Amino acid sequence: MAPKLMKMIRVEAPLLREIMAEFLGTFILVLFGDASVAQSKLSNEANGDFFSINWGWAIGVMMGVLVAGGVSGAHLNPAVTLAMACAGRLAIIKVFFYMLAQYLGAFAAAASVLGVYSDAIQYASNGTLTMNDEANDPGLAGIFATYPAPWLSVAGGLGDQILGTMLLLLCICAITDKKNTQIPSALVPMYVGFTILGIGVCFGANCGYALNPARDLSPRLISLIAGWEQSFSWDNYNWFWVPIVGPHIGAILGVFIYIAFVEAHWPEDGDELVPVGVPRASFNKDRGFAAST
Repeated sequence: MAPKLMKMIRVEAPLLREIMAEFLGTFILVLFGDASVAQSKLSNEANGDFFSINWGWAIGVMMGVLVAGGVSGAHLNPAVTLAMACAGRLAIIKVFFYMLAQYLGAFAAAASVLGVYSDAIQYASNGTLTMNDEANDPGLAGIFATYPAPWLSVAGGLGDQILGTMLLLLCICAITDKKNTQIPSALVPMYVGFTILGIGVCFGANCGYALNPARDLSPRLISLIAGWEQSFSWDNYNWFWVPIVGPHIGAILGVFIYIAFVEAHWPEDGDELVPVGVPRASFNKDRGFAAST
């Protein structure tokens, strides 16, 4: 791109750059994820299954973090943004703007998936976008938002979302903690993506592991606009709020549990490390602990 054009479109305001990055990163995340579900459902699993969906979401997260990470930190998730603000790692004034960008990015992504797969949706549904609450079958609305499995109670779903998001934030904190295993910045997107893959493979059966209010609420709104009338009223309005409330609670728990169990206990610079119960040992900063001779 010509330098003059680059200069013309350049955004100088740091907050606006971060908002744009959060929008685009979340857009990529949800675009990959929702499209993987669409391909599976619309082909009756001929071109995708439970594991391809998990890979779709994992790669979406990986690419979203890769795009936005160097600009905004790539939260891509209102629950992550709230947790980081509560831990003092994000200015409170930025919370609203980050969340707005995330919800709008997810909305744009879901709308894009609806547009790309609109012909297939019309073909598969015979033009009737139905959901059967009594049979616990959300139909093709499940492309866009999560719905509980037949065995899942509201309390069980809330616990699922809290635990899954807590695990996500625990792992993110460990991955980005430079005093821990010192993962290179270039590898952070891959590690976060594999974290999502692991959570999906292990906890995806209950309700699709939303873990992200923007990933669930904005596409759910798109499905309502498209014609799935029970998108919010499913189970007498007892479900739609679970993937919103649960992740916020879980994210805050995950950050503070990591701080309480790991991060708060790193030695300060200059402290001498003495292993408990090993009287004749010395510490070398390059080789670690070694027995004295």
